Amino acid sequence: MQDDLRSTYDEFEEFVKTRYKEIAAVAGIVIVVAGLAVGLKTYQVRREGEASEALGVALKSFRAYVGEMPQSALMPGLRTFPTTQEKYKKAQAQFQEVITKFSSTPEPKAVAVARYHVGLCQAFLGDSAAALKTLEEASRTLDRDIAALAQFALAGEYLKAGKTAEATRIYQDLAAKPTATVPESAAKLALADVYRSTEPKRAREIYQQLEKQFASNTTIAQAVKDKISTLPQ
Repeated sequence: MQDDLRSTYDEFEEFVKTRYKEIAAVAGIVIVVAGLAVGLKTYQVRREGEASEALGVALKSFRAYVGEMPQSALMPGLRTFPTTQEKYKKAQAQFQEVITKFSSTPEPKAVAVARYHVGLCQAFLGDSAAALKTLEEASRTLDRDIAALAQFALAGEYLKAGKTAEATRIYQDLAAKPTATVPESAAKLALADVYRSTEPKRAREIYQQLEKQFASNTTIAQAVKDKISTLPQ
């Protein structure tokens, strides 16, 4: 038995000696790959942080106050713009910069958020054609919450363009597949609003469903009641 063990050990030792270079090379590759993985992860985390920071700057412009504000009322870091158009032009440029700088794969989440906001800025500035194109692209993002927001905004632009069927389809899809950003109630309320002029009976049915669903929420329930009261008979 000892001789067998010794023989096996000798064979293994001989194998290691003769194949040492190959074993060392493979081990080296494993170490390099592991090192690259750690480096890539660190790089991705850094890019995510930089993209989020740039997005934050753009969001400050997007949410900025329009008009003159007393110095005493100005909060640290709060931006102001003389006109709405200037505000959205500035915000759009900053959001676009986030997309341009960080859109390489893997794409940080901030890029998808920026793309959605570019579409909003284009819509607010009256460029409906560009807004439709951008929001369509934003609605295809893999992040369902961001995609839902883009789809909701896209439906609004479709309505402005007279494409009621497309808007209705989107609201129906959003109601069937709600997300944290566009809950079922929001999608159904928007859908009912679409039906107000063309199918008031159908709109009433949806409003009444929402009224029952949110009976405990006096604010929402009252808002729905107001919508029902103004429906054409």
